[in-house]
Amino acid sequence: MKIAQVAPLIESVPPRFYGGTERIASYLTEALVRQGHELTLFASGDSLTSAELVPCSKRALRLDPTMRDPLPHYMVMLDQVHRRAAEFDVLHFHIDYLHFPLFRDLAGRTLTTQHGRLDLPDLAVAYRVFSEFPLVSISDHQRQPCPDWHWVRTVHHGLPSDLYRLAPGARDGYLAFLGRICPEKRPDLAIETARRAGRELKIAAKVDRVDQVYFEQVIRPLLAGPGVEYIGEIGERDKAAFLGGACALLFPIAWPEPFGLVMIEAMACGTPAIAFRCGSVPEVIEDGLTGFIVDDVAGAVRALADLHRLDRRRIRAEFERRFTADRMASDYVAVYNSLLSVLELPLGAAPRSLGRSRTRLIEGDELGTVTAA
Repeated sequence: MKIAQVAPLIESVPPRFYGGTERIASYLTEALVRQGHELTLFASGDSLTSAELVPCSKRALRLDPTMRDPLPHYMVMLDQVHRRAAEFDVLHFHIDYLHFPLFRDLAGRTLTTQHGRLDLPDLAVAYRVFSEFPLVSISDHQRQPCPDWHWVRTVHHGLPSDLYRLAPGARDGYLAFLGRICPEKRPDLAIETARRAGRELKIAAKVDRVDQVYFEQVIRPLLAGPGVEYIGEIGERDKAAFLGGACALLFPIAWPEPFGLVMIEAMACGTPAIAFRCGSVPEVIEDGLTGFIVDDVAGAVRALADLHRLDRRRIRAEFERRFTADRMASDYVAVYNSLLSVLELPLGAAPRSLGRSRTRLIEGDELGTVTAA
């Protein structure tokens, strides 16, 4: 199968530091290559991949000090994808809705994974007008604000099985907070939880420019107290030791989390997560098996006292069963096959399909979830 993966340009693929969407684009691309497919990745020029790389900017835009407006770079990328579109069986986009106007005549062999929150009212304007584009959600909860969009499947994220290894951790060791410093991630509640429980907390997180005021006014004063170490943003190489050495990951979110990649990163290390009941959390964490789902700081403190009930080997086994990159790639192959099988129907039988595939595909299993088209 010939597949184009179209990634964001803000970070490289994979990113050097923080960048969930770009990491998933990388893991998916590499897993599909291992499964024998022909992959072309449209991404920043400093990306690393075993697929054919089409550089659409010199480097990741976030790391380019000359970049002021990302949109022109995306327009150049979309032009390159469009000019080569006939070479591919499937065009898989990870850039929200930016490609919709240019690819409307090819919508039937595109797939668009939604990576962000969808409860913003302005989004409906685009997704209802361009309703012919098939969409994948990364959790069932992500769809709740917009169940009538053209959903074809939920595909949970996955990580390479050898990216992290089972780590013994330490039952009385430190707590970990990993990700971004921002109001919706509630690092202040992680700090409160650790201090109430009398536990050490290590925070490895980036601060975006938009959240700098929040960091300075709300979080930095909290760091002055005892028991909290702010490490800053860390890269992929440091995550295994950071998560594997923790007794638990704190995930005290206060927003409709679309997926929460850090939860399965911790799971891959055998590290349980103590997560607030928001967004995708109940789909990812199995309460009492891979972590604890709580409703507030008091519940998080109580959960810390129950960590001895959890088996780190069992947590790692659940990761291998549910959240590997190979499983993710196989799920997407099933979606690709489903889309292209519709395009093989007689003319007029598939009103949403505006193109025809070049290859009849045989690998992959049947589409396995309820659709809401």
